[in-house]
Amino acid sequence: MSVTQNLSEVLNKIRASEKAANREENSVKLLAVSKTKPVSDIIEAYNAGQRLFGENYAKECADKARELSEAGYKDIEWHFIGPIQSNKTRPIAEGCSCAESIDRVHIAERLNNQRPDSMPPLNICLQVNISQEEQKQGIEISQVLDLSNEISKFPRLKLRGLMAIALKTDNRDILLESFRRMNEMFRTLQQKYPDIDTLSLGMTHDMDEAIAAGSTEVRIGTAIFGARDYSKKASA
Repeated sequence: MSVTQNLSEVLNKIRASEKAANREENSVKLLAVSKTKPVSDIIEAYNAGQRLFGENYAKECADKARELSEAGYKDIEWHFIGPIQSNKTRPIAEGCSCAESIDRVHIAERLNNQRPDSMPPLNICLQVNISQEEQKQGIEISQVLDLSNEISKFPRLKLRGLMAIALKTDNRDILLESFRRMNEMFRTLQQKYPDIDTLSLGMTHDMDEAIAAGSTEVRIGTAIFGARDYSKKASA
């Protein structure tokens, strides 16, 4: 199937999950994860109506954003969703709409200092290691309020919400429990910060559970673009 067909199928599944969960229609956004994929695939998805794209590698994201902007695709919203190295913050600060993987004040400070004054504040999501796996990045859920307080001090950043990657399991109860804990913290943040509106939870395998638990954004890659070829990826 083509990218266009895959995208349509994924969107239909999101709408069906919304309905099954008694969620408002179109209350869940789709972030199309285009890492390692060619610009031609992104253009096909764009022509089918997609505007939100997620990338994991800073250089790859910057290169794609520049190429597509120069080609006239200026309304793409780029979200950075991968680990952020200290020496890779500038292209994210200068080229992205949102950084969803913030788990350190130091990285947030660099993004703030490198965000051009001519651009609106960089949207930020805090990444939570909800599954408490050592190999995953992110803060503990108990650290969210402290880090959000620090992030709120940076004038070139705007805190928008939370992001997490759940344990990869077929146990629906485990997924729902972890996602609901994230939603509880999300609601707590909303009471303190008026701009909080993003709960980025769910990928292809756990999208239904994430939407049932309150996710406002799902991150889908392979189901749209096909299997990734990491041998051709740009340097992080």
